[in-house]
Amino acid sequence: MQMLEGRLGWALLFAAGLLFPFVTGNDYHLTVMTTAYIYIIATMGLNLITGYTGQFNLAHAGFMAVGAYTVGILTVDHQVPFWIAFVAAGVVTVALGVPLGWVSLRLKGHYFSIFTLCVGYIIYLVIEKWESLTHGTVGIIGIPAPSPIGPLEFESPMSLYYLVFVFLCIGMWVMRRVVNSLLGRTFMAIRNGDELAEALGINLARNKLVAFLISVLYAGWAGALYAGFVRFLGPDLAGAHHTFDMTMFMLIGGLGTLLGPLLGGILMPWLTQYMQFLQEYRFVVFGPLLILLVIFVPHGIVGSYLVRKARRASESESQAAAAPESGKAQETPRA
Repeated sequence: MQMLEGRLGWALLFAAGLLFPFVTGNDYHLTVMTTAYIYIIATMGLNLITGYTGQFNLAHAGFMAVGAYTVGILTVDHQVPFWIAFVAAGVVTVALGVPLGWVSLRLKGHYFSIFTLCVGYIIYLVIEKWESLTHGTVGIIGIPAPSPIGPLEFESPMSLYYLVFVFLCIGMWVMRRVVNSLLGRTFMAIRNGDELAEALGINLARNKLVAFLISVLYAGWAGALYAGFVRFLGPDLAGAHHTFDMTMFMLIGGLGTLLGPLLGGILMPWLTQYMQFLQEYRFVVFGPLLILLVIFVPHGIVGSYLVRKARRASESESQAAAAPESGKAQETPRA
């Protein structure tokens, strides 16, 4: 964790991402990692609204499905170029998020989570039942790959890997700027207490809505990349279990941290892949491991490291403050 701090750490992660295709030399591994990157982009959005703003959105997978289906419908049914459909996916997702966020964010705590769970299920039902638009349970087949950009084509697994990797880097850079800005501190103030934030003059409704819209924008564009990568869509993409998977990535990596979704989103897919030999019993093993992690490492990998680091810094400051006082006590004048 010390190696991953600061600019050097981000540079090492960037270099590892660039070199991964040459290290693995396996298209299946590239597919697993590319899928993980797509879900990490969506998890970064969920982390903003949940980890930094304190609002647990259980409809996040539904918004990811909205972005994916926007690309699928426009490219397959209306022959719209992929990148125009990609931009439209973000616009449609945010446009849907405005009224839903305006209504849901007036609720607090578990009421907000229950409301968004219902919203996610409604999105799932709309995708499944509106056959004339979404093709229903049959799904959308034959989604084209992302259109070439100049000489760059995106047909091979390696080229798609690097395309998603670039979007992951851009998304991480933008999220870092947001979190470290005044807007990010405003989100954290809301997370720490609505009443206190409102007493400081923060407009709760507006800032919660901004966080919600940025969150669903990440989900929508992650879904658009998913559609261009997998090239097949079904209603299952909007299932709540995908939201719980992304929540698990945050909990394992560290809720409310920049690096947490990245580490959790990479570790969990690979751990799941290596437990395939257990077949249906892998969840019997994986479940208790996750429970033990939540009990003994409640802040996640990154969060636990930051807590220990802050504790050491506090102890060193206390020792430094106590040293001059003990020196003064030894210098008392003799009678």
